Amino acid sequence: MIIGTSFKLYLNRAETLAWVRAAADIATRHPAVAGGNVDLVIFPSMPVIEGGMAAGEGAPLAFGAQDLFYEDRGAFTGAVSGADLADLGLRYAEIGHAERRAVFGETDAVIARKVAAAARNGLTPWLCIGEPEAGDSDAAAAYCVAQLEACLAELSTVTKLVVAYEPVWAIGQATSAGADHITAVTAALRRRLMSARQIADARIVYGGSAQPGTLTELGEAVDGLFLGRFAHDTQAFARIVDEAAALVAR
Repeated sequence: MIIGTSFKLYLNRAETLAWVRAAADIATRHPAVAGGNVDLVIFPSMPVIEGGMAAGEGAPLAFGAQDLFYEDRGAFTGAVSGADLADLGLRYAEIGHAERRAVFGETDAVIARKVAAAARNGLTPWLCIGEPEAGDSDAAAAYCVAQLEACLAELSTVTKLVVAYEPVWAIGQATSAGADHITAVTAALRRRLMSARQIADARIVYGGSAQPGTLTELGEAVDGLFLGRFAHDTQAFARIVDEAAALVAR
C-alpha cells in the first residue's frame, strides 16, 4: 500500500517543515509503516525539498518532486533536471497533474517525455491521469487507457510506475468520485498495465478529493491514495495511514 501527499503551492516553508516532522513521528511510531507494509511519499514544493528531507531524516518516508523537465542539461532557464532530483535522493517524480495540463499547457506528448526523463534518471514516475468531465465509467476507462498509452509512448527504460487516477472533475470537490466508477476505471488501467513491457511494477492509486474514508470504501480496487488538501491536517493524515494499515492486515 502506498500513500502520496502533495502540498502543491499551499504550504510555506515553515508549514511544510512542521508537517514533515509530524508525519515523521507518525511514520516512525506506526508498525505498518515502520515494517514496510505502507509506503509514505511526500511531494513538497521545490524550494523546500531539501529542508523537508532533512526534517524527515531517519523516518520511513520517501520524497518526490512535483515536476521535472524532460531534458537533463542545456539552455533551459528555470527548468529542473531529473538528474539533479535523483542526486538529491528523491525517489519519485510527479508528472502530468491536471493543473500542469490546464495552467502550463502540458500535452500528453510533453508528459511522455517527462516520464521517460524520470525513468532514465532512476526516479519512479508518479503519473497522473484522468478524464476531464463526469460521465459513465466505460467512457472514462477508455479515455484514461488511451491517455496512459500516450503518456508511456516515449518510455524505453524498464521502470516502476505509480499511476494516480485523478478524474479532473473530482479535484477540489467536497467528496471523491464514486467507488463503482473508480473501481471500473482502475480495473481497466490495471489490465492495460499488465501488458506494458516497459513496466516492471505498477501501482494504481486514487486522487481527486481523496480523504479519510476513501481508502476503506475502495478496498482492493486501488493500491493506495494520492492526497491533497485533506491530508494537510496531520490528524486526518494519521487516520488515512491507519486505514491503509487495516487494509494491508486483512
